[in-house]
Amino acid sequence: MAGVKVSDIIDNYHLKNLTPEIAVGDIKVMHPDINRPALQLTGYFDHFDSERIQIIGFVEYTYLEGIDDERKRELYDQFFAFKVPCVIFCRSLEPDALMLESANKHNVPILVATQSTSSFTAEIIRWMNVQLAPCITIHGVLVDVYGEGVLIMGESGIGKSEAALELIKRGHRLVTDDVVEIRKVSDVNLVGTAPDITRHFIELRGIGIIDVKTLFGVESVKETQSINMVIKLEEWDKDKEYDRLGLEEQYTEFLGNKVVCHSIPIRPGRNLAIIVESAAVNHRQKNMGYNAAKELYNRVQRNLTKSDD
Repeated sequence: MAGVKVSDIIDNYHLKNLTPEIAVGDIKVMHPDINRPALQLTGYFDHFDSERIQIIGFVEYTYLEGIDDERKRELYDQFFAFKVPCVIFCRSLEPDALMLESANKHNVPILVATQSTSSFTAEIIRWMNVQLAPCITIHGVLVDVYGEGVLIMGESGIGKSEAALELIKRGHRLVTDDVVEIRKVSDVNLVGTAPDITRHFIELRGIGIIDVKTLFGVESVKETQSINMVIKLEEWDKDKEYDRLGLEEQYTEFLGNKVVCHSIPIRPGRNLAIIVESAAVNHRQKNMGYNAAKELYNRVQRNLTKSDD
């Protein structure tokens, strides 16, 4: 787990930094959860989650206002001695001079957010879980098709980028081409993103690199996308049996999470974009409770029953 720099948290949430002399780029947060140090501000430091971001809301702020300066110095020095990664005040509240003095002495950044405590806490936990999630990098193309995250995989040169370009022209959105960073944000959810260096670019053999965002507009790209389905492109093999009904789902696994997977044989003349669109809509329909393959099977069974009668 690489950790998230405090400077990235400041940039992402446009926080006000009250301790600019502290090198926030050198301080990393290694835990996605937060802590509201209510008990710690009363002097109880047993079981203190000091490795987490410390959030101070209106309740903690008003409590501190009622403490005399001598007690504040003692509490602040105890609190910051645990080397917490940072302290964030919500609702545009700001600390007193004694806290700033102690924070600077212990090299702990003090930040200010404008949002309410509850909304900021929920958002930063969600964001930190994504940033600190287990991550792998694979070769493929990730596209948002009708709201479904479709990860297109296959050997180099098989046509993944060309299929993605046709999907973009049909109104769908590119997340990443060639390199996909996959993060496990929960036991059921995988999120794909693009590396910063290749974001919004597609490589087309014979043409070169194109900038999708510049050519097709901001509505043609997306920063992140849950991965709902995998399509593996492979060369047609006349000796191989391919699934023609789809009664049983096939799966592939990333970081311990299973994702529905379809193997699509490639032959000249097959329109990959339409196939991917149809697979995405069919997957969505199955999630809504309708399975065309099972419906056909049931019709056949009913027909056979009638014939027997």
